[in-house]
Amino acid sequence: MEKKIDEPPPAYLDFVGRYPKLGDAWERVGEAGVEGPLDMPTVRLVKLGIAIGAMREGSVHADVRKALAAGVAPEAIEQVVALAAGTLGFPSTVVVFTWVREVVHSHRGPR
Repeated sequence: MEKKIDEPPPAYLDFVGRYPKLGDAWERVGEAGVEGPLDMPTVRLVKLGIAIGAMREGSVHADVRKALAAGVAPEAIEQVVALAAGTLGFPSTVVVFTWVREVVHSHRGPR
């Protein structure tokens, strides 16, 4: 079971407020995609891997937040980034690593 995740970014909330039918359709797509034998932590890691491969910063941020909410350890999330290195190349992997770390550090709070 997933814990509550942080509030979506303001731009997302503004967009779905302006276009609620698109927001509803997007929610249904997301719900349909998770139907199947994979448990939620695995689903979240797969979704993160897809976002990383597509180099979608916003999706990476969202998928890291959702993975953390599903109980995925930060170290497992970082391993997904490391696995992408052979496909993305080193410079792009380092960029993605910074995106992931931003969310992980904000989730942990100030130290």
